[in-house]
Amino acid sequence: MKRPWPMLLFLSAALAEPTVDVGVFTQAAASPPPPWHVVTFAGRPPTRYRIRPWDGEMAIEAISEAGMALLARPIDVDLDKTPVLCWRWRIDTPVAGADLSRKSGDDYAARVYVAFRLPPESLDWFTRSKLALARRVFGKAVPDAALNYVWDNRHPPGTMRPNAYTERAMMIVVESGAPKAGRWVSEARNVRIDARRAFGDLPFEAVLLAVAADSDDTGGHAHAGFARLCFVARPEQCGRDDSA
Repeated sequence: MKRPWPMLLFLSAALAEPTVDVGVFTQAAASPPPPWHVVTFAGRPPTRYRIRPWDGEMAIEAISEAGMALLARPIDVDLDKTPVLCWRWRIDTPVAGADLSRKSGDDYAARVYVAFRLPPESLDWFTRSKLALARRVFGKAVPDAALNYVWDNRHPPGTMRPNAYTERAMMIVVESGAPKAGRWVSEARNVRIDARRAFGDLPFEAVLLAVAADSDDTGGHAHAGFARLCFVARPEQCGRDDSA
């Protein structure tokens, strides 16, 4: 009789691989629980956030009316062990008039944001100087580098380009347009690989995760949901159970 040892060993190894939950919710709430917090921007109406059941998911709901605010939380993730970020998201519709190539179009129906800390010696003098100036203007929360995974309205998935305001934030189009709007979509991204593609082979330390629906630059509307955010070792651990 053929023994099932290889399969059992494979399953044991898969179960032993770590999972770091960073956005898994169990009950509805008028505002997301700590350590989640809203980061607002002066002069801009904040995006509204709550936790609600939504088509089978207990999810963050984000509503933006010509406004912007991040829903953020600190994270402590070892990108050598768990480099893959998993999440599920949905939108009602892309933001009309958005265009990530222009400051006036820097809006997204949904975005997932990962910020990094880097050792000062890994950055050149020019980059350190620009970051110091940005922090004097915008505060100490300005990261050394950041990735923005976005649901865009016109650029194809796979597009990667610097943010219209700063090259220290790289925009990566994961979904685009309306074909998948109105349903949950599962994603998996290797954050370590994406960070190296964007900024070079540096010792990235992931320190903050945020989600947002963003419509301030176009004066539009955005309605999005986010669920099951976690870091895992391999993309297969994320699951791909998109709803019809």
